[in-house]
Amino acid sequence: MQRPFFPNLAQCLVMSSDIIGDVVHRIDKSRIGIALLVDDDRRLVATITDGDVRRAMLAGVNFGEPARRLLDFKSSSAHPMPISRPATTSDEELLRIMHTADVQHVPLLDDEGRVVDVALLRTLVPDNSDDIRAVVMAGGFGTRLRPFTDDTPKPMLRVGDKPLLERTIESLRDAGITEVNISTHYLPKKIVDHFGTGVQFGVNLRYLQEERPLGTAGALGLLGRPERTTLVINGDVLTTVDFRAMAEFHRNHGAVLTVAVRLYEMAVPYGVIDCDEVRVTAVREKPCFRFFVNAGIYLIEPAAWDFISNGERLDMTQMIERLIAGAGKVVSFPVREYWLDVGRPDDYERAQRDMAAGRLER
Repeated sequence: MQRPFFPNLAQCLVMSSDIIGDVVHRIDKSRIGIALLVDDDRRLVATITDGDVRRAMLAGVNFGEPARRLLDFKSSSAHPMPISRPATTSDEELLRIMHTADVQHVPLLDDEGRVVDVALLRTLVPDNSDDIRAVVMAGGFGTRLRPFTDDTPKPMLRVGDKPLLERTIESLRDAGITEVNISTHYLPKKIVDHFGTGVQFGVNLRYLQEERPLGTAGALGLLGRPERTTLVINGDVLTTVDFRAMAEFHRNHGAVLTVAVRLYEMAVPYGVIDCDEVRVTAVREKPCFRFFVNAGIYLIEPAAWDFISNGERLDMTQMIERLIAGAGKVVSFPVREYWLDVGRPDDYERAQRDMAAGRLER
């Protein structure tokens, strides 16, 4: 019996009086994807997962609200009540519970119900990793970034001391994803010469050459139907998103496709008039509209390939529409980490400033 599982237990403990922002901080600091809500005597009240926080984001909950607000979203989760066990439970029994309930963590309690440890699947099964491959879309012309892209593919533009694409591959590797495909079209030799087989970057690389642009989903047709989940990311996305958290969210919701989304706010600088024909029904002074926009990161199950014809040009938005029409379950995963679409000169300059300021540090 290997104990303790998580010696830094205090890092993941929160109380009802804490705000949601504190919970997020605890989840990120502990790096185990969970926070434990306890009372004044450290008795377990509830478990709060990274997925619970993201579901709250989709509902428009503010991070300044009390942590107990997150409990409203437990009823729609896979486990409304916390799965916990006595601290004396054997590793074999804990592993059985985790597999049966499909959970990554089990809080361990003493005889008084106080939290004393958290059993982790990754500790019980050290070689446990998500069986996921990745595809990075790096074939775009980068027209809006000229003259930077006159002789350099957009994903090969340097952010700090290395190309953006190299940062993406490192993030995938750090998440345990080592089989990576790169879709190329514009100046592919620049990419191939830099990365080669991928061995020096800790991954196995395969290149998909698009003879003509096929769109994000159309390029996936070059792979053929896979046997496992595929993560797809646009080559111009700079992000610290937690790919493991996204994969767990995807599995827990039984999705065929999960699309990462980012909150976008648009302030109208004028008073907005609502009308019913000629009658004015309301006046809203400089309102702010909130939308979730496509963040260019997807997790896709093999069944989705039934909606792709080999050689067909197909954008990801079209594929999502096909899946929805065909009753495929598509879910959204809100990104709360750093994210930037490096598509315009202003964005590229911002990426450099953010890198220099340490905003991309995990």
